[in-house]
Amino acid sequence: MRISSLAAAAKIAICVVVLLAQCHAAQAAEVHVFSVLPLKTFLDELGPQFERTTGHKLTIKYDVSAALKRQIDAGETFDVALLLPAIIDDLLKQGKVAAGTRTDISRAAVGVAVKKGAPKPDIGSAEALKNTLLNAKSIAYSAEGGSGIYFKGLLERLGIAAETNAKLKPLASSAVVPSVAKGEVEFAVISPPAILADPGVELVGLMPKELQQYVVYTAGVSAAAKEADAAKALLKYLATPAAMLVMKAKGLEPVVP
Repeated sequence: MRISSLAAAAKIAICVVVLLAQCHAAQAAEVHVFSVLPLKTFLDELGPQFERTTGHKLTIKYDVSAALKRQIDAGETFDVALLLPAIIDDLLKQGKVAAGTRTDISRAAVGVAVKKGAPKPDIGSAEALKNTLLNAKSIAYSAEGGSGIYFKGLLERLGIAAETNAKLKPLASSAVVPSVAKGEVEFAVISPPAILADPGVELVGLMPKELQQYVVYTAGVSAAAKEADAAKALLKYLATPAAMLVMKAKGLEPVVP
C-alpha cells in the first residue's frame, strides 16, 4: 500500500514538473532585435543574462542605423530596434514603432584610436586636435554611423573639411577599427566601445570637451511585434543596475533623464 502511495506521489510530482516546464516554454519568447554596432559588446554580454533571468531568447542583428532602417522600410520584421534617436522618431511617425515605447538606452562619446604601440597624437584641446587632423596621413571613420556623422560635422566646425578630405577613409562601421589595427590607416575616429573591443588598437582619448558630442542610442518596440511583452521586458532590463555595470565596462554611459 505504501509503495503504491509513493508511486502515485512520484507520478504527481513528475506531472507537476512537466506542467511547469510547459508553462515556462509557453511564456518564453524569441525576441528579434535590430541594434546599432556600438551596442554589440554590451548586448553580447548582457543578452545571456537577460535570457537566463527571463527564459526569453534574443536574436540580434547588428548594423549601422541607416542600414537597419532600410531593412525595416523594405519590410523586415523586428520586435525591438536600438537605433539613432532620429531614426526611431521617424519610425514612430510612420507607425512602425509603438507609441509610448521610445526609450533612450545609452550614449557614447567619440574618441580616437591608434594601432597598439603607435605614438599617440595630441588631441587634448581644440587647437591640438585640429593640428593632429591636418598632419594625419589617413583617418578612418564610420561612413554611416553616428560617430561618422559627428566627425564630418566636426571637420566643418574646425574649418578644415577641404584640407582633410583627401586623407579621409569612410568605411563600414565594423571595418573602421580593424583598418587601424592592421596598419592600413593611421588612426580612427569612432566611439569607445569599438576601440575597447579590439586588442590591436589603443584609445588615445576622447574629443575635447568643447567639441565633444555624445551619440545617443534609442530603443523602440515594433508596432507589429509578435512578442511585445517580451520586447518591453528587454527594455526594462536594459535599465537595471546590472545592465548599467556592463554598459560602463563597454565604454558606454547610461542616459540620465
